[in-house]
Amino acid sequence: MEDKKFQKAIKRLLDIVVSLSILILLLPLWVIVAILIKITSEGPIFFLQERPGYHRKIFMVYKFRTMKPGSEKMIKGQEVMNDDNRITLIGKFLRRSKIDEIPQVLNVLRGEMSLVGPRPERVASLEDYTDEISKRLNMKPGLTGLAQVSGNIYLSLQDRYKFDVYYVDHYSLWLDIKIIIRTVGVVLFGEAKYVDRCLVNVNKGIAEVATTKEETVSK
Repeated sequence: MEDKKFQKAIKRLLDIVVSLSILILLLPLWVIVAILIKITSEGPIFFLQERPGYHRKIFMVYKFRTMKPGSEKMIKGQEVMNDDNRITLIGKFLRRSKIDEIPQVLNVLRGEMSLVGPRPERVASLEDYTDEISKRLNMKPGLTGLAQVSGNIYLSLQDRYKFDVYYVDHYSLWLDIKIIIRTVGVVLFGEAKYVDRCLVNVNKGIAEVATTKEETVSK
């Protein structure tokens, strides 16, 4: 338990250092992206939406706007695919390169998010959470996560939940590092390339947990 606390303290320190560095070093990119968004489509530069975070605390998530105004009304659990006609011209590039997520370093600095963790979902999704799925809220949501480097939009909602819960149950700094390294690959080569190249076997992890519980009960 003490080891986990120490790792989470290091995790927070890294969150602050890395997100602050990104904010400062990529400031010129922020300006360029803001200009491109304004000249290619009507609407605001940023997309803001309430999301549930650590222990269900609601916060406002920040993103560069990639869709036409009014497109935020979506079906729960349904991902936006690359060919969605609601995505703006510049939005396709921003989503593919993950640049649209960069403003979330502000959420990281505020302590609402982390660099790595389960991606924050829409508030309406909480209505469908079981006790098992709710475990994904036992850590701060992240800019990237285990599901995002294991296929993401090509996975079913339930499979993404499995990756999120596995991450929370098996958290370590080493797992965070592997996810960050894999994220670079996802940005360069796309999410489809990693559908069948998962970092972990989530079904094996779930089976191990179930076996441990059965042994505990039998004792």
